[in-house]
Amino acid sequence: MSAETQHPDEAAPAQPGRKRDPSLDAKILDAALDVLADVGAVGLTMDLVAARAGAGKATIYRRWTSKSELIIEAVAQMKRNQIDLKHLPDTGTLRGDLLGLFKPQSNEERDRRLKIMTALATLLSQDEALADAANGAVVEPWAAAHRALMERAITRGEISASADIVTLSQVIPSMAAYRSLVQRKSFDLAFLVSMVDGVVLPALGLVPGHSGRIESSSPRRAGRRTRSKPRTAKRES
Repeated sequence: MSAETQHPDEAAPAQPGRKRDPSLDAKILDAALDVLADVGAVGLTMDLVAARAGAGKATIYRRWTSKSELIIEAVAQMKRNQIDLKHLPDTGTLRGDLLGLFKPQSNEERDRRLKIMTALATLLSQDEALADAANGAVVEPWAAAHRALMERAITRGEISASADIVTLSQVIPSMAAYRSLVQRKSFDLAFLVSMVDGVVLPALGLVPGHSGRIESSSPRRAGRRTRSKPRTAKRES
C-alpha cells in the first residue's frame, strides 16, 4: 500500500498539538470491554478491539501502548461510569446513602460485568505488577464515593470527626473487588447490606437497631438519645 492510499488510522503517530477525540477514546474502551466479555483477557487483541470500535490499530496504540494498559483503563472507565460523584445519594443518614449507591442490574448486565472482572483477574494473575493500577481502576472510584458520603456524615454530626474514613471508605469497594476477582461472584444488595450493617457502621460507632433506625454505639451518646421524659405524677382522686 502506498503512502498516498494508507488508511489515516494506520499512519504515523499524530503530529504534536493534535487533540485526542474523547468520544473516540470512550468508543474504543467500550469496544475493549465488549471483547473482554466475549473472549477474556487472553483472547483479547488490539485487532479485535480495533474491529469492534471501527478504528485503526495504530489509533489504539497511540493511546494505549499495551493490551494490559488498555484493559485496565477500560475497566476504570466502567467503574467511573457507575458513579456520579456530583450526584451522590442524600437520604439524611449514612446507611441510607451507602445503600443508595447500589443500582440493580439486569441478569445480562450482571453476567457481562462478572465476565469482565474475571478477565481482569486472569490478567492480574499473569502480571502482578499491574496490581496497583488495577486497584486504582477498580477500588478507588467507589472508595472516593464512600469517602464523600462519610465526610457528609461528619458534617451533619452523625459520626465522629476523628473516624478513620480514609481506611473505612475502602472496605466495601475492596471486598467487592475480592468478591468479583477472587470468588467470581456478583456484588448484590444482600452482600452490601451485610457489609454496611455488620462492618462499616459499627466501625464508625453506629449500629442499626431492630427498627432499622441507626443508633450510636457509644453508651454516653446513646443514653442522651434514649433518655425518657420525666413521668408526671398521677393525681389521686
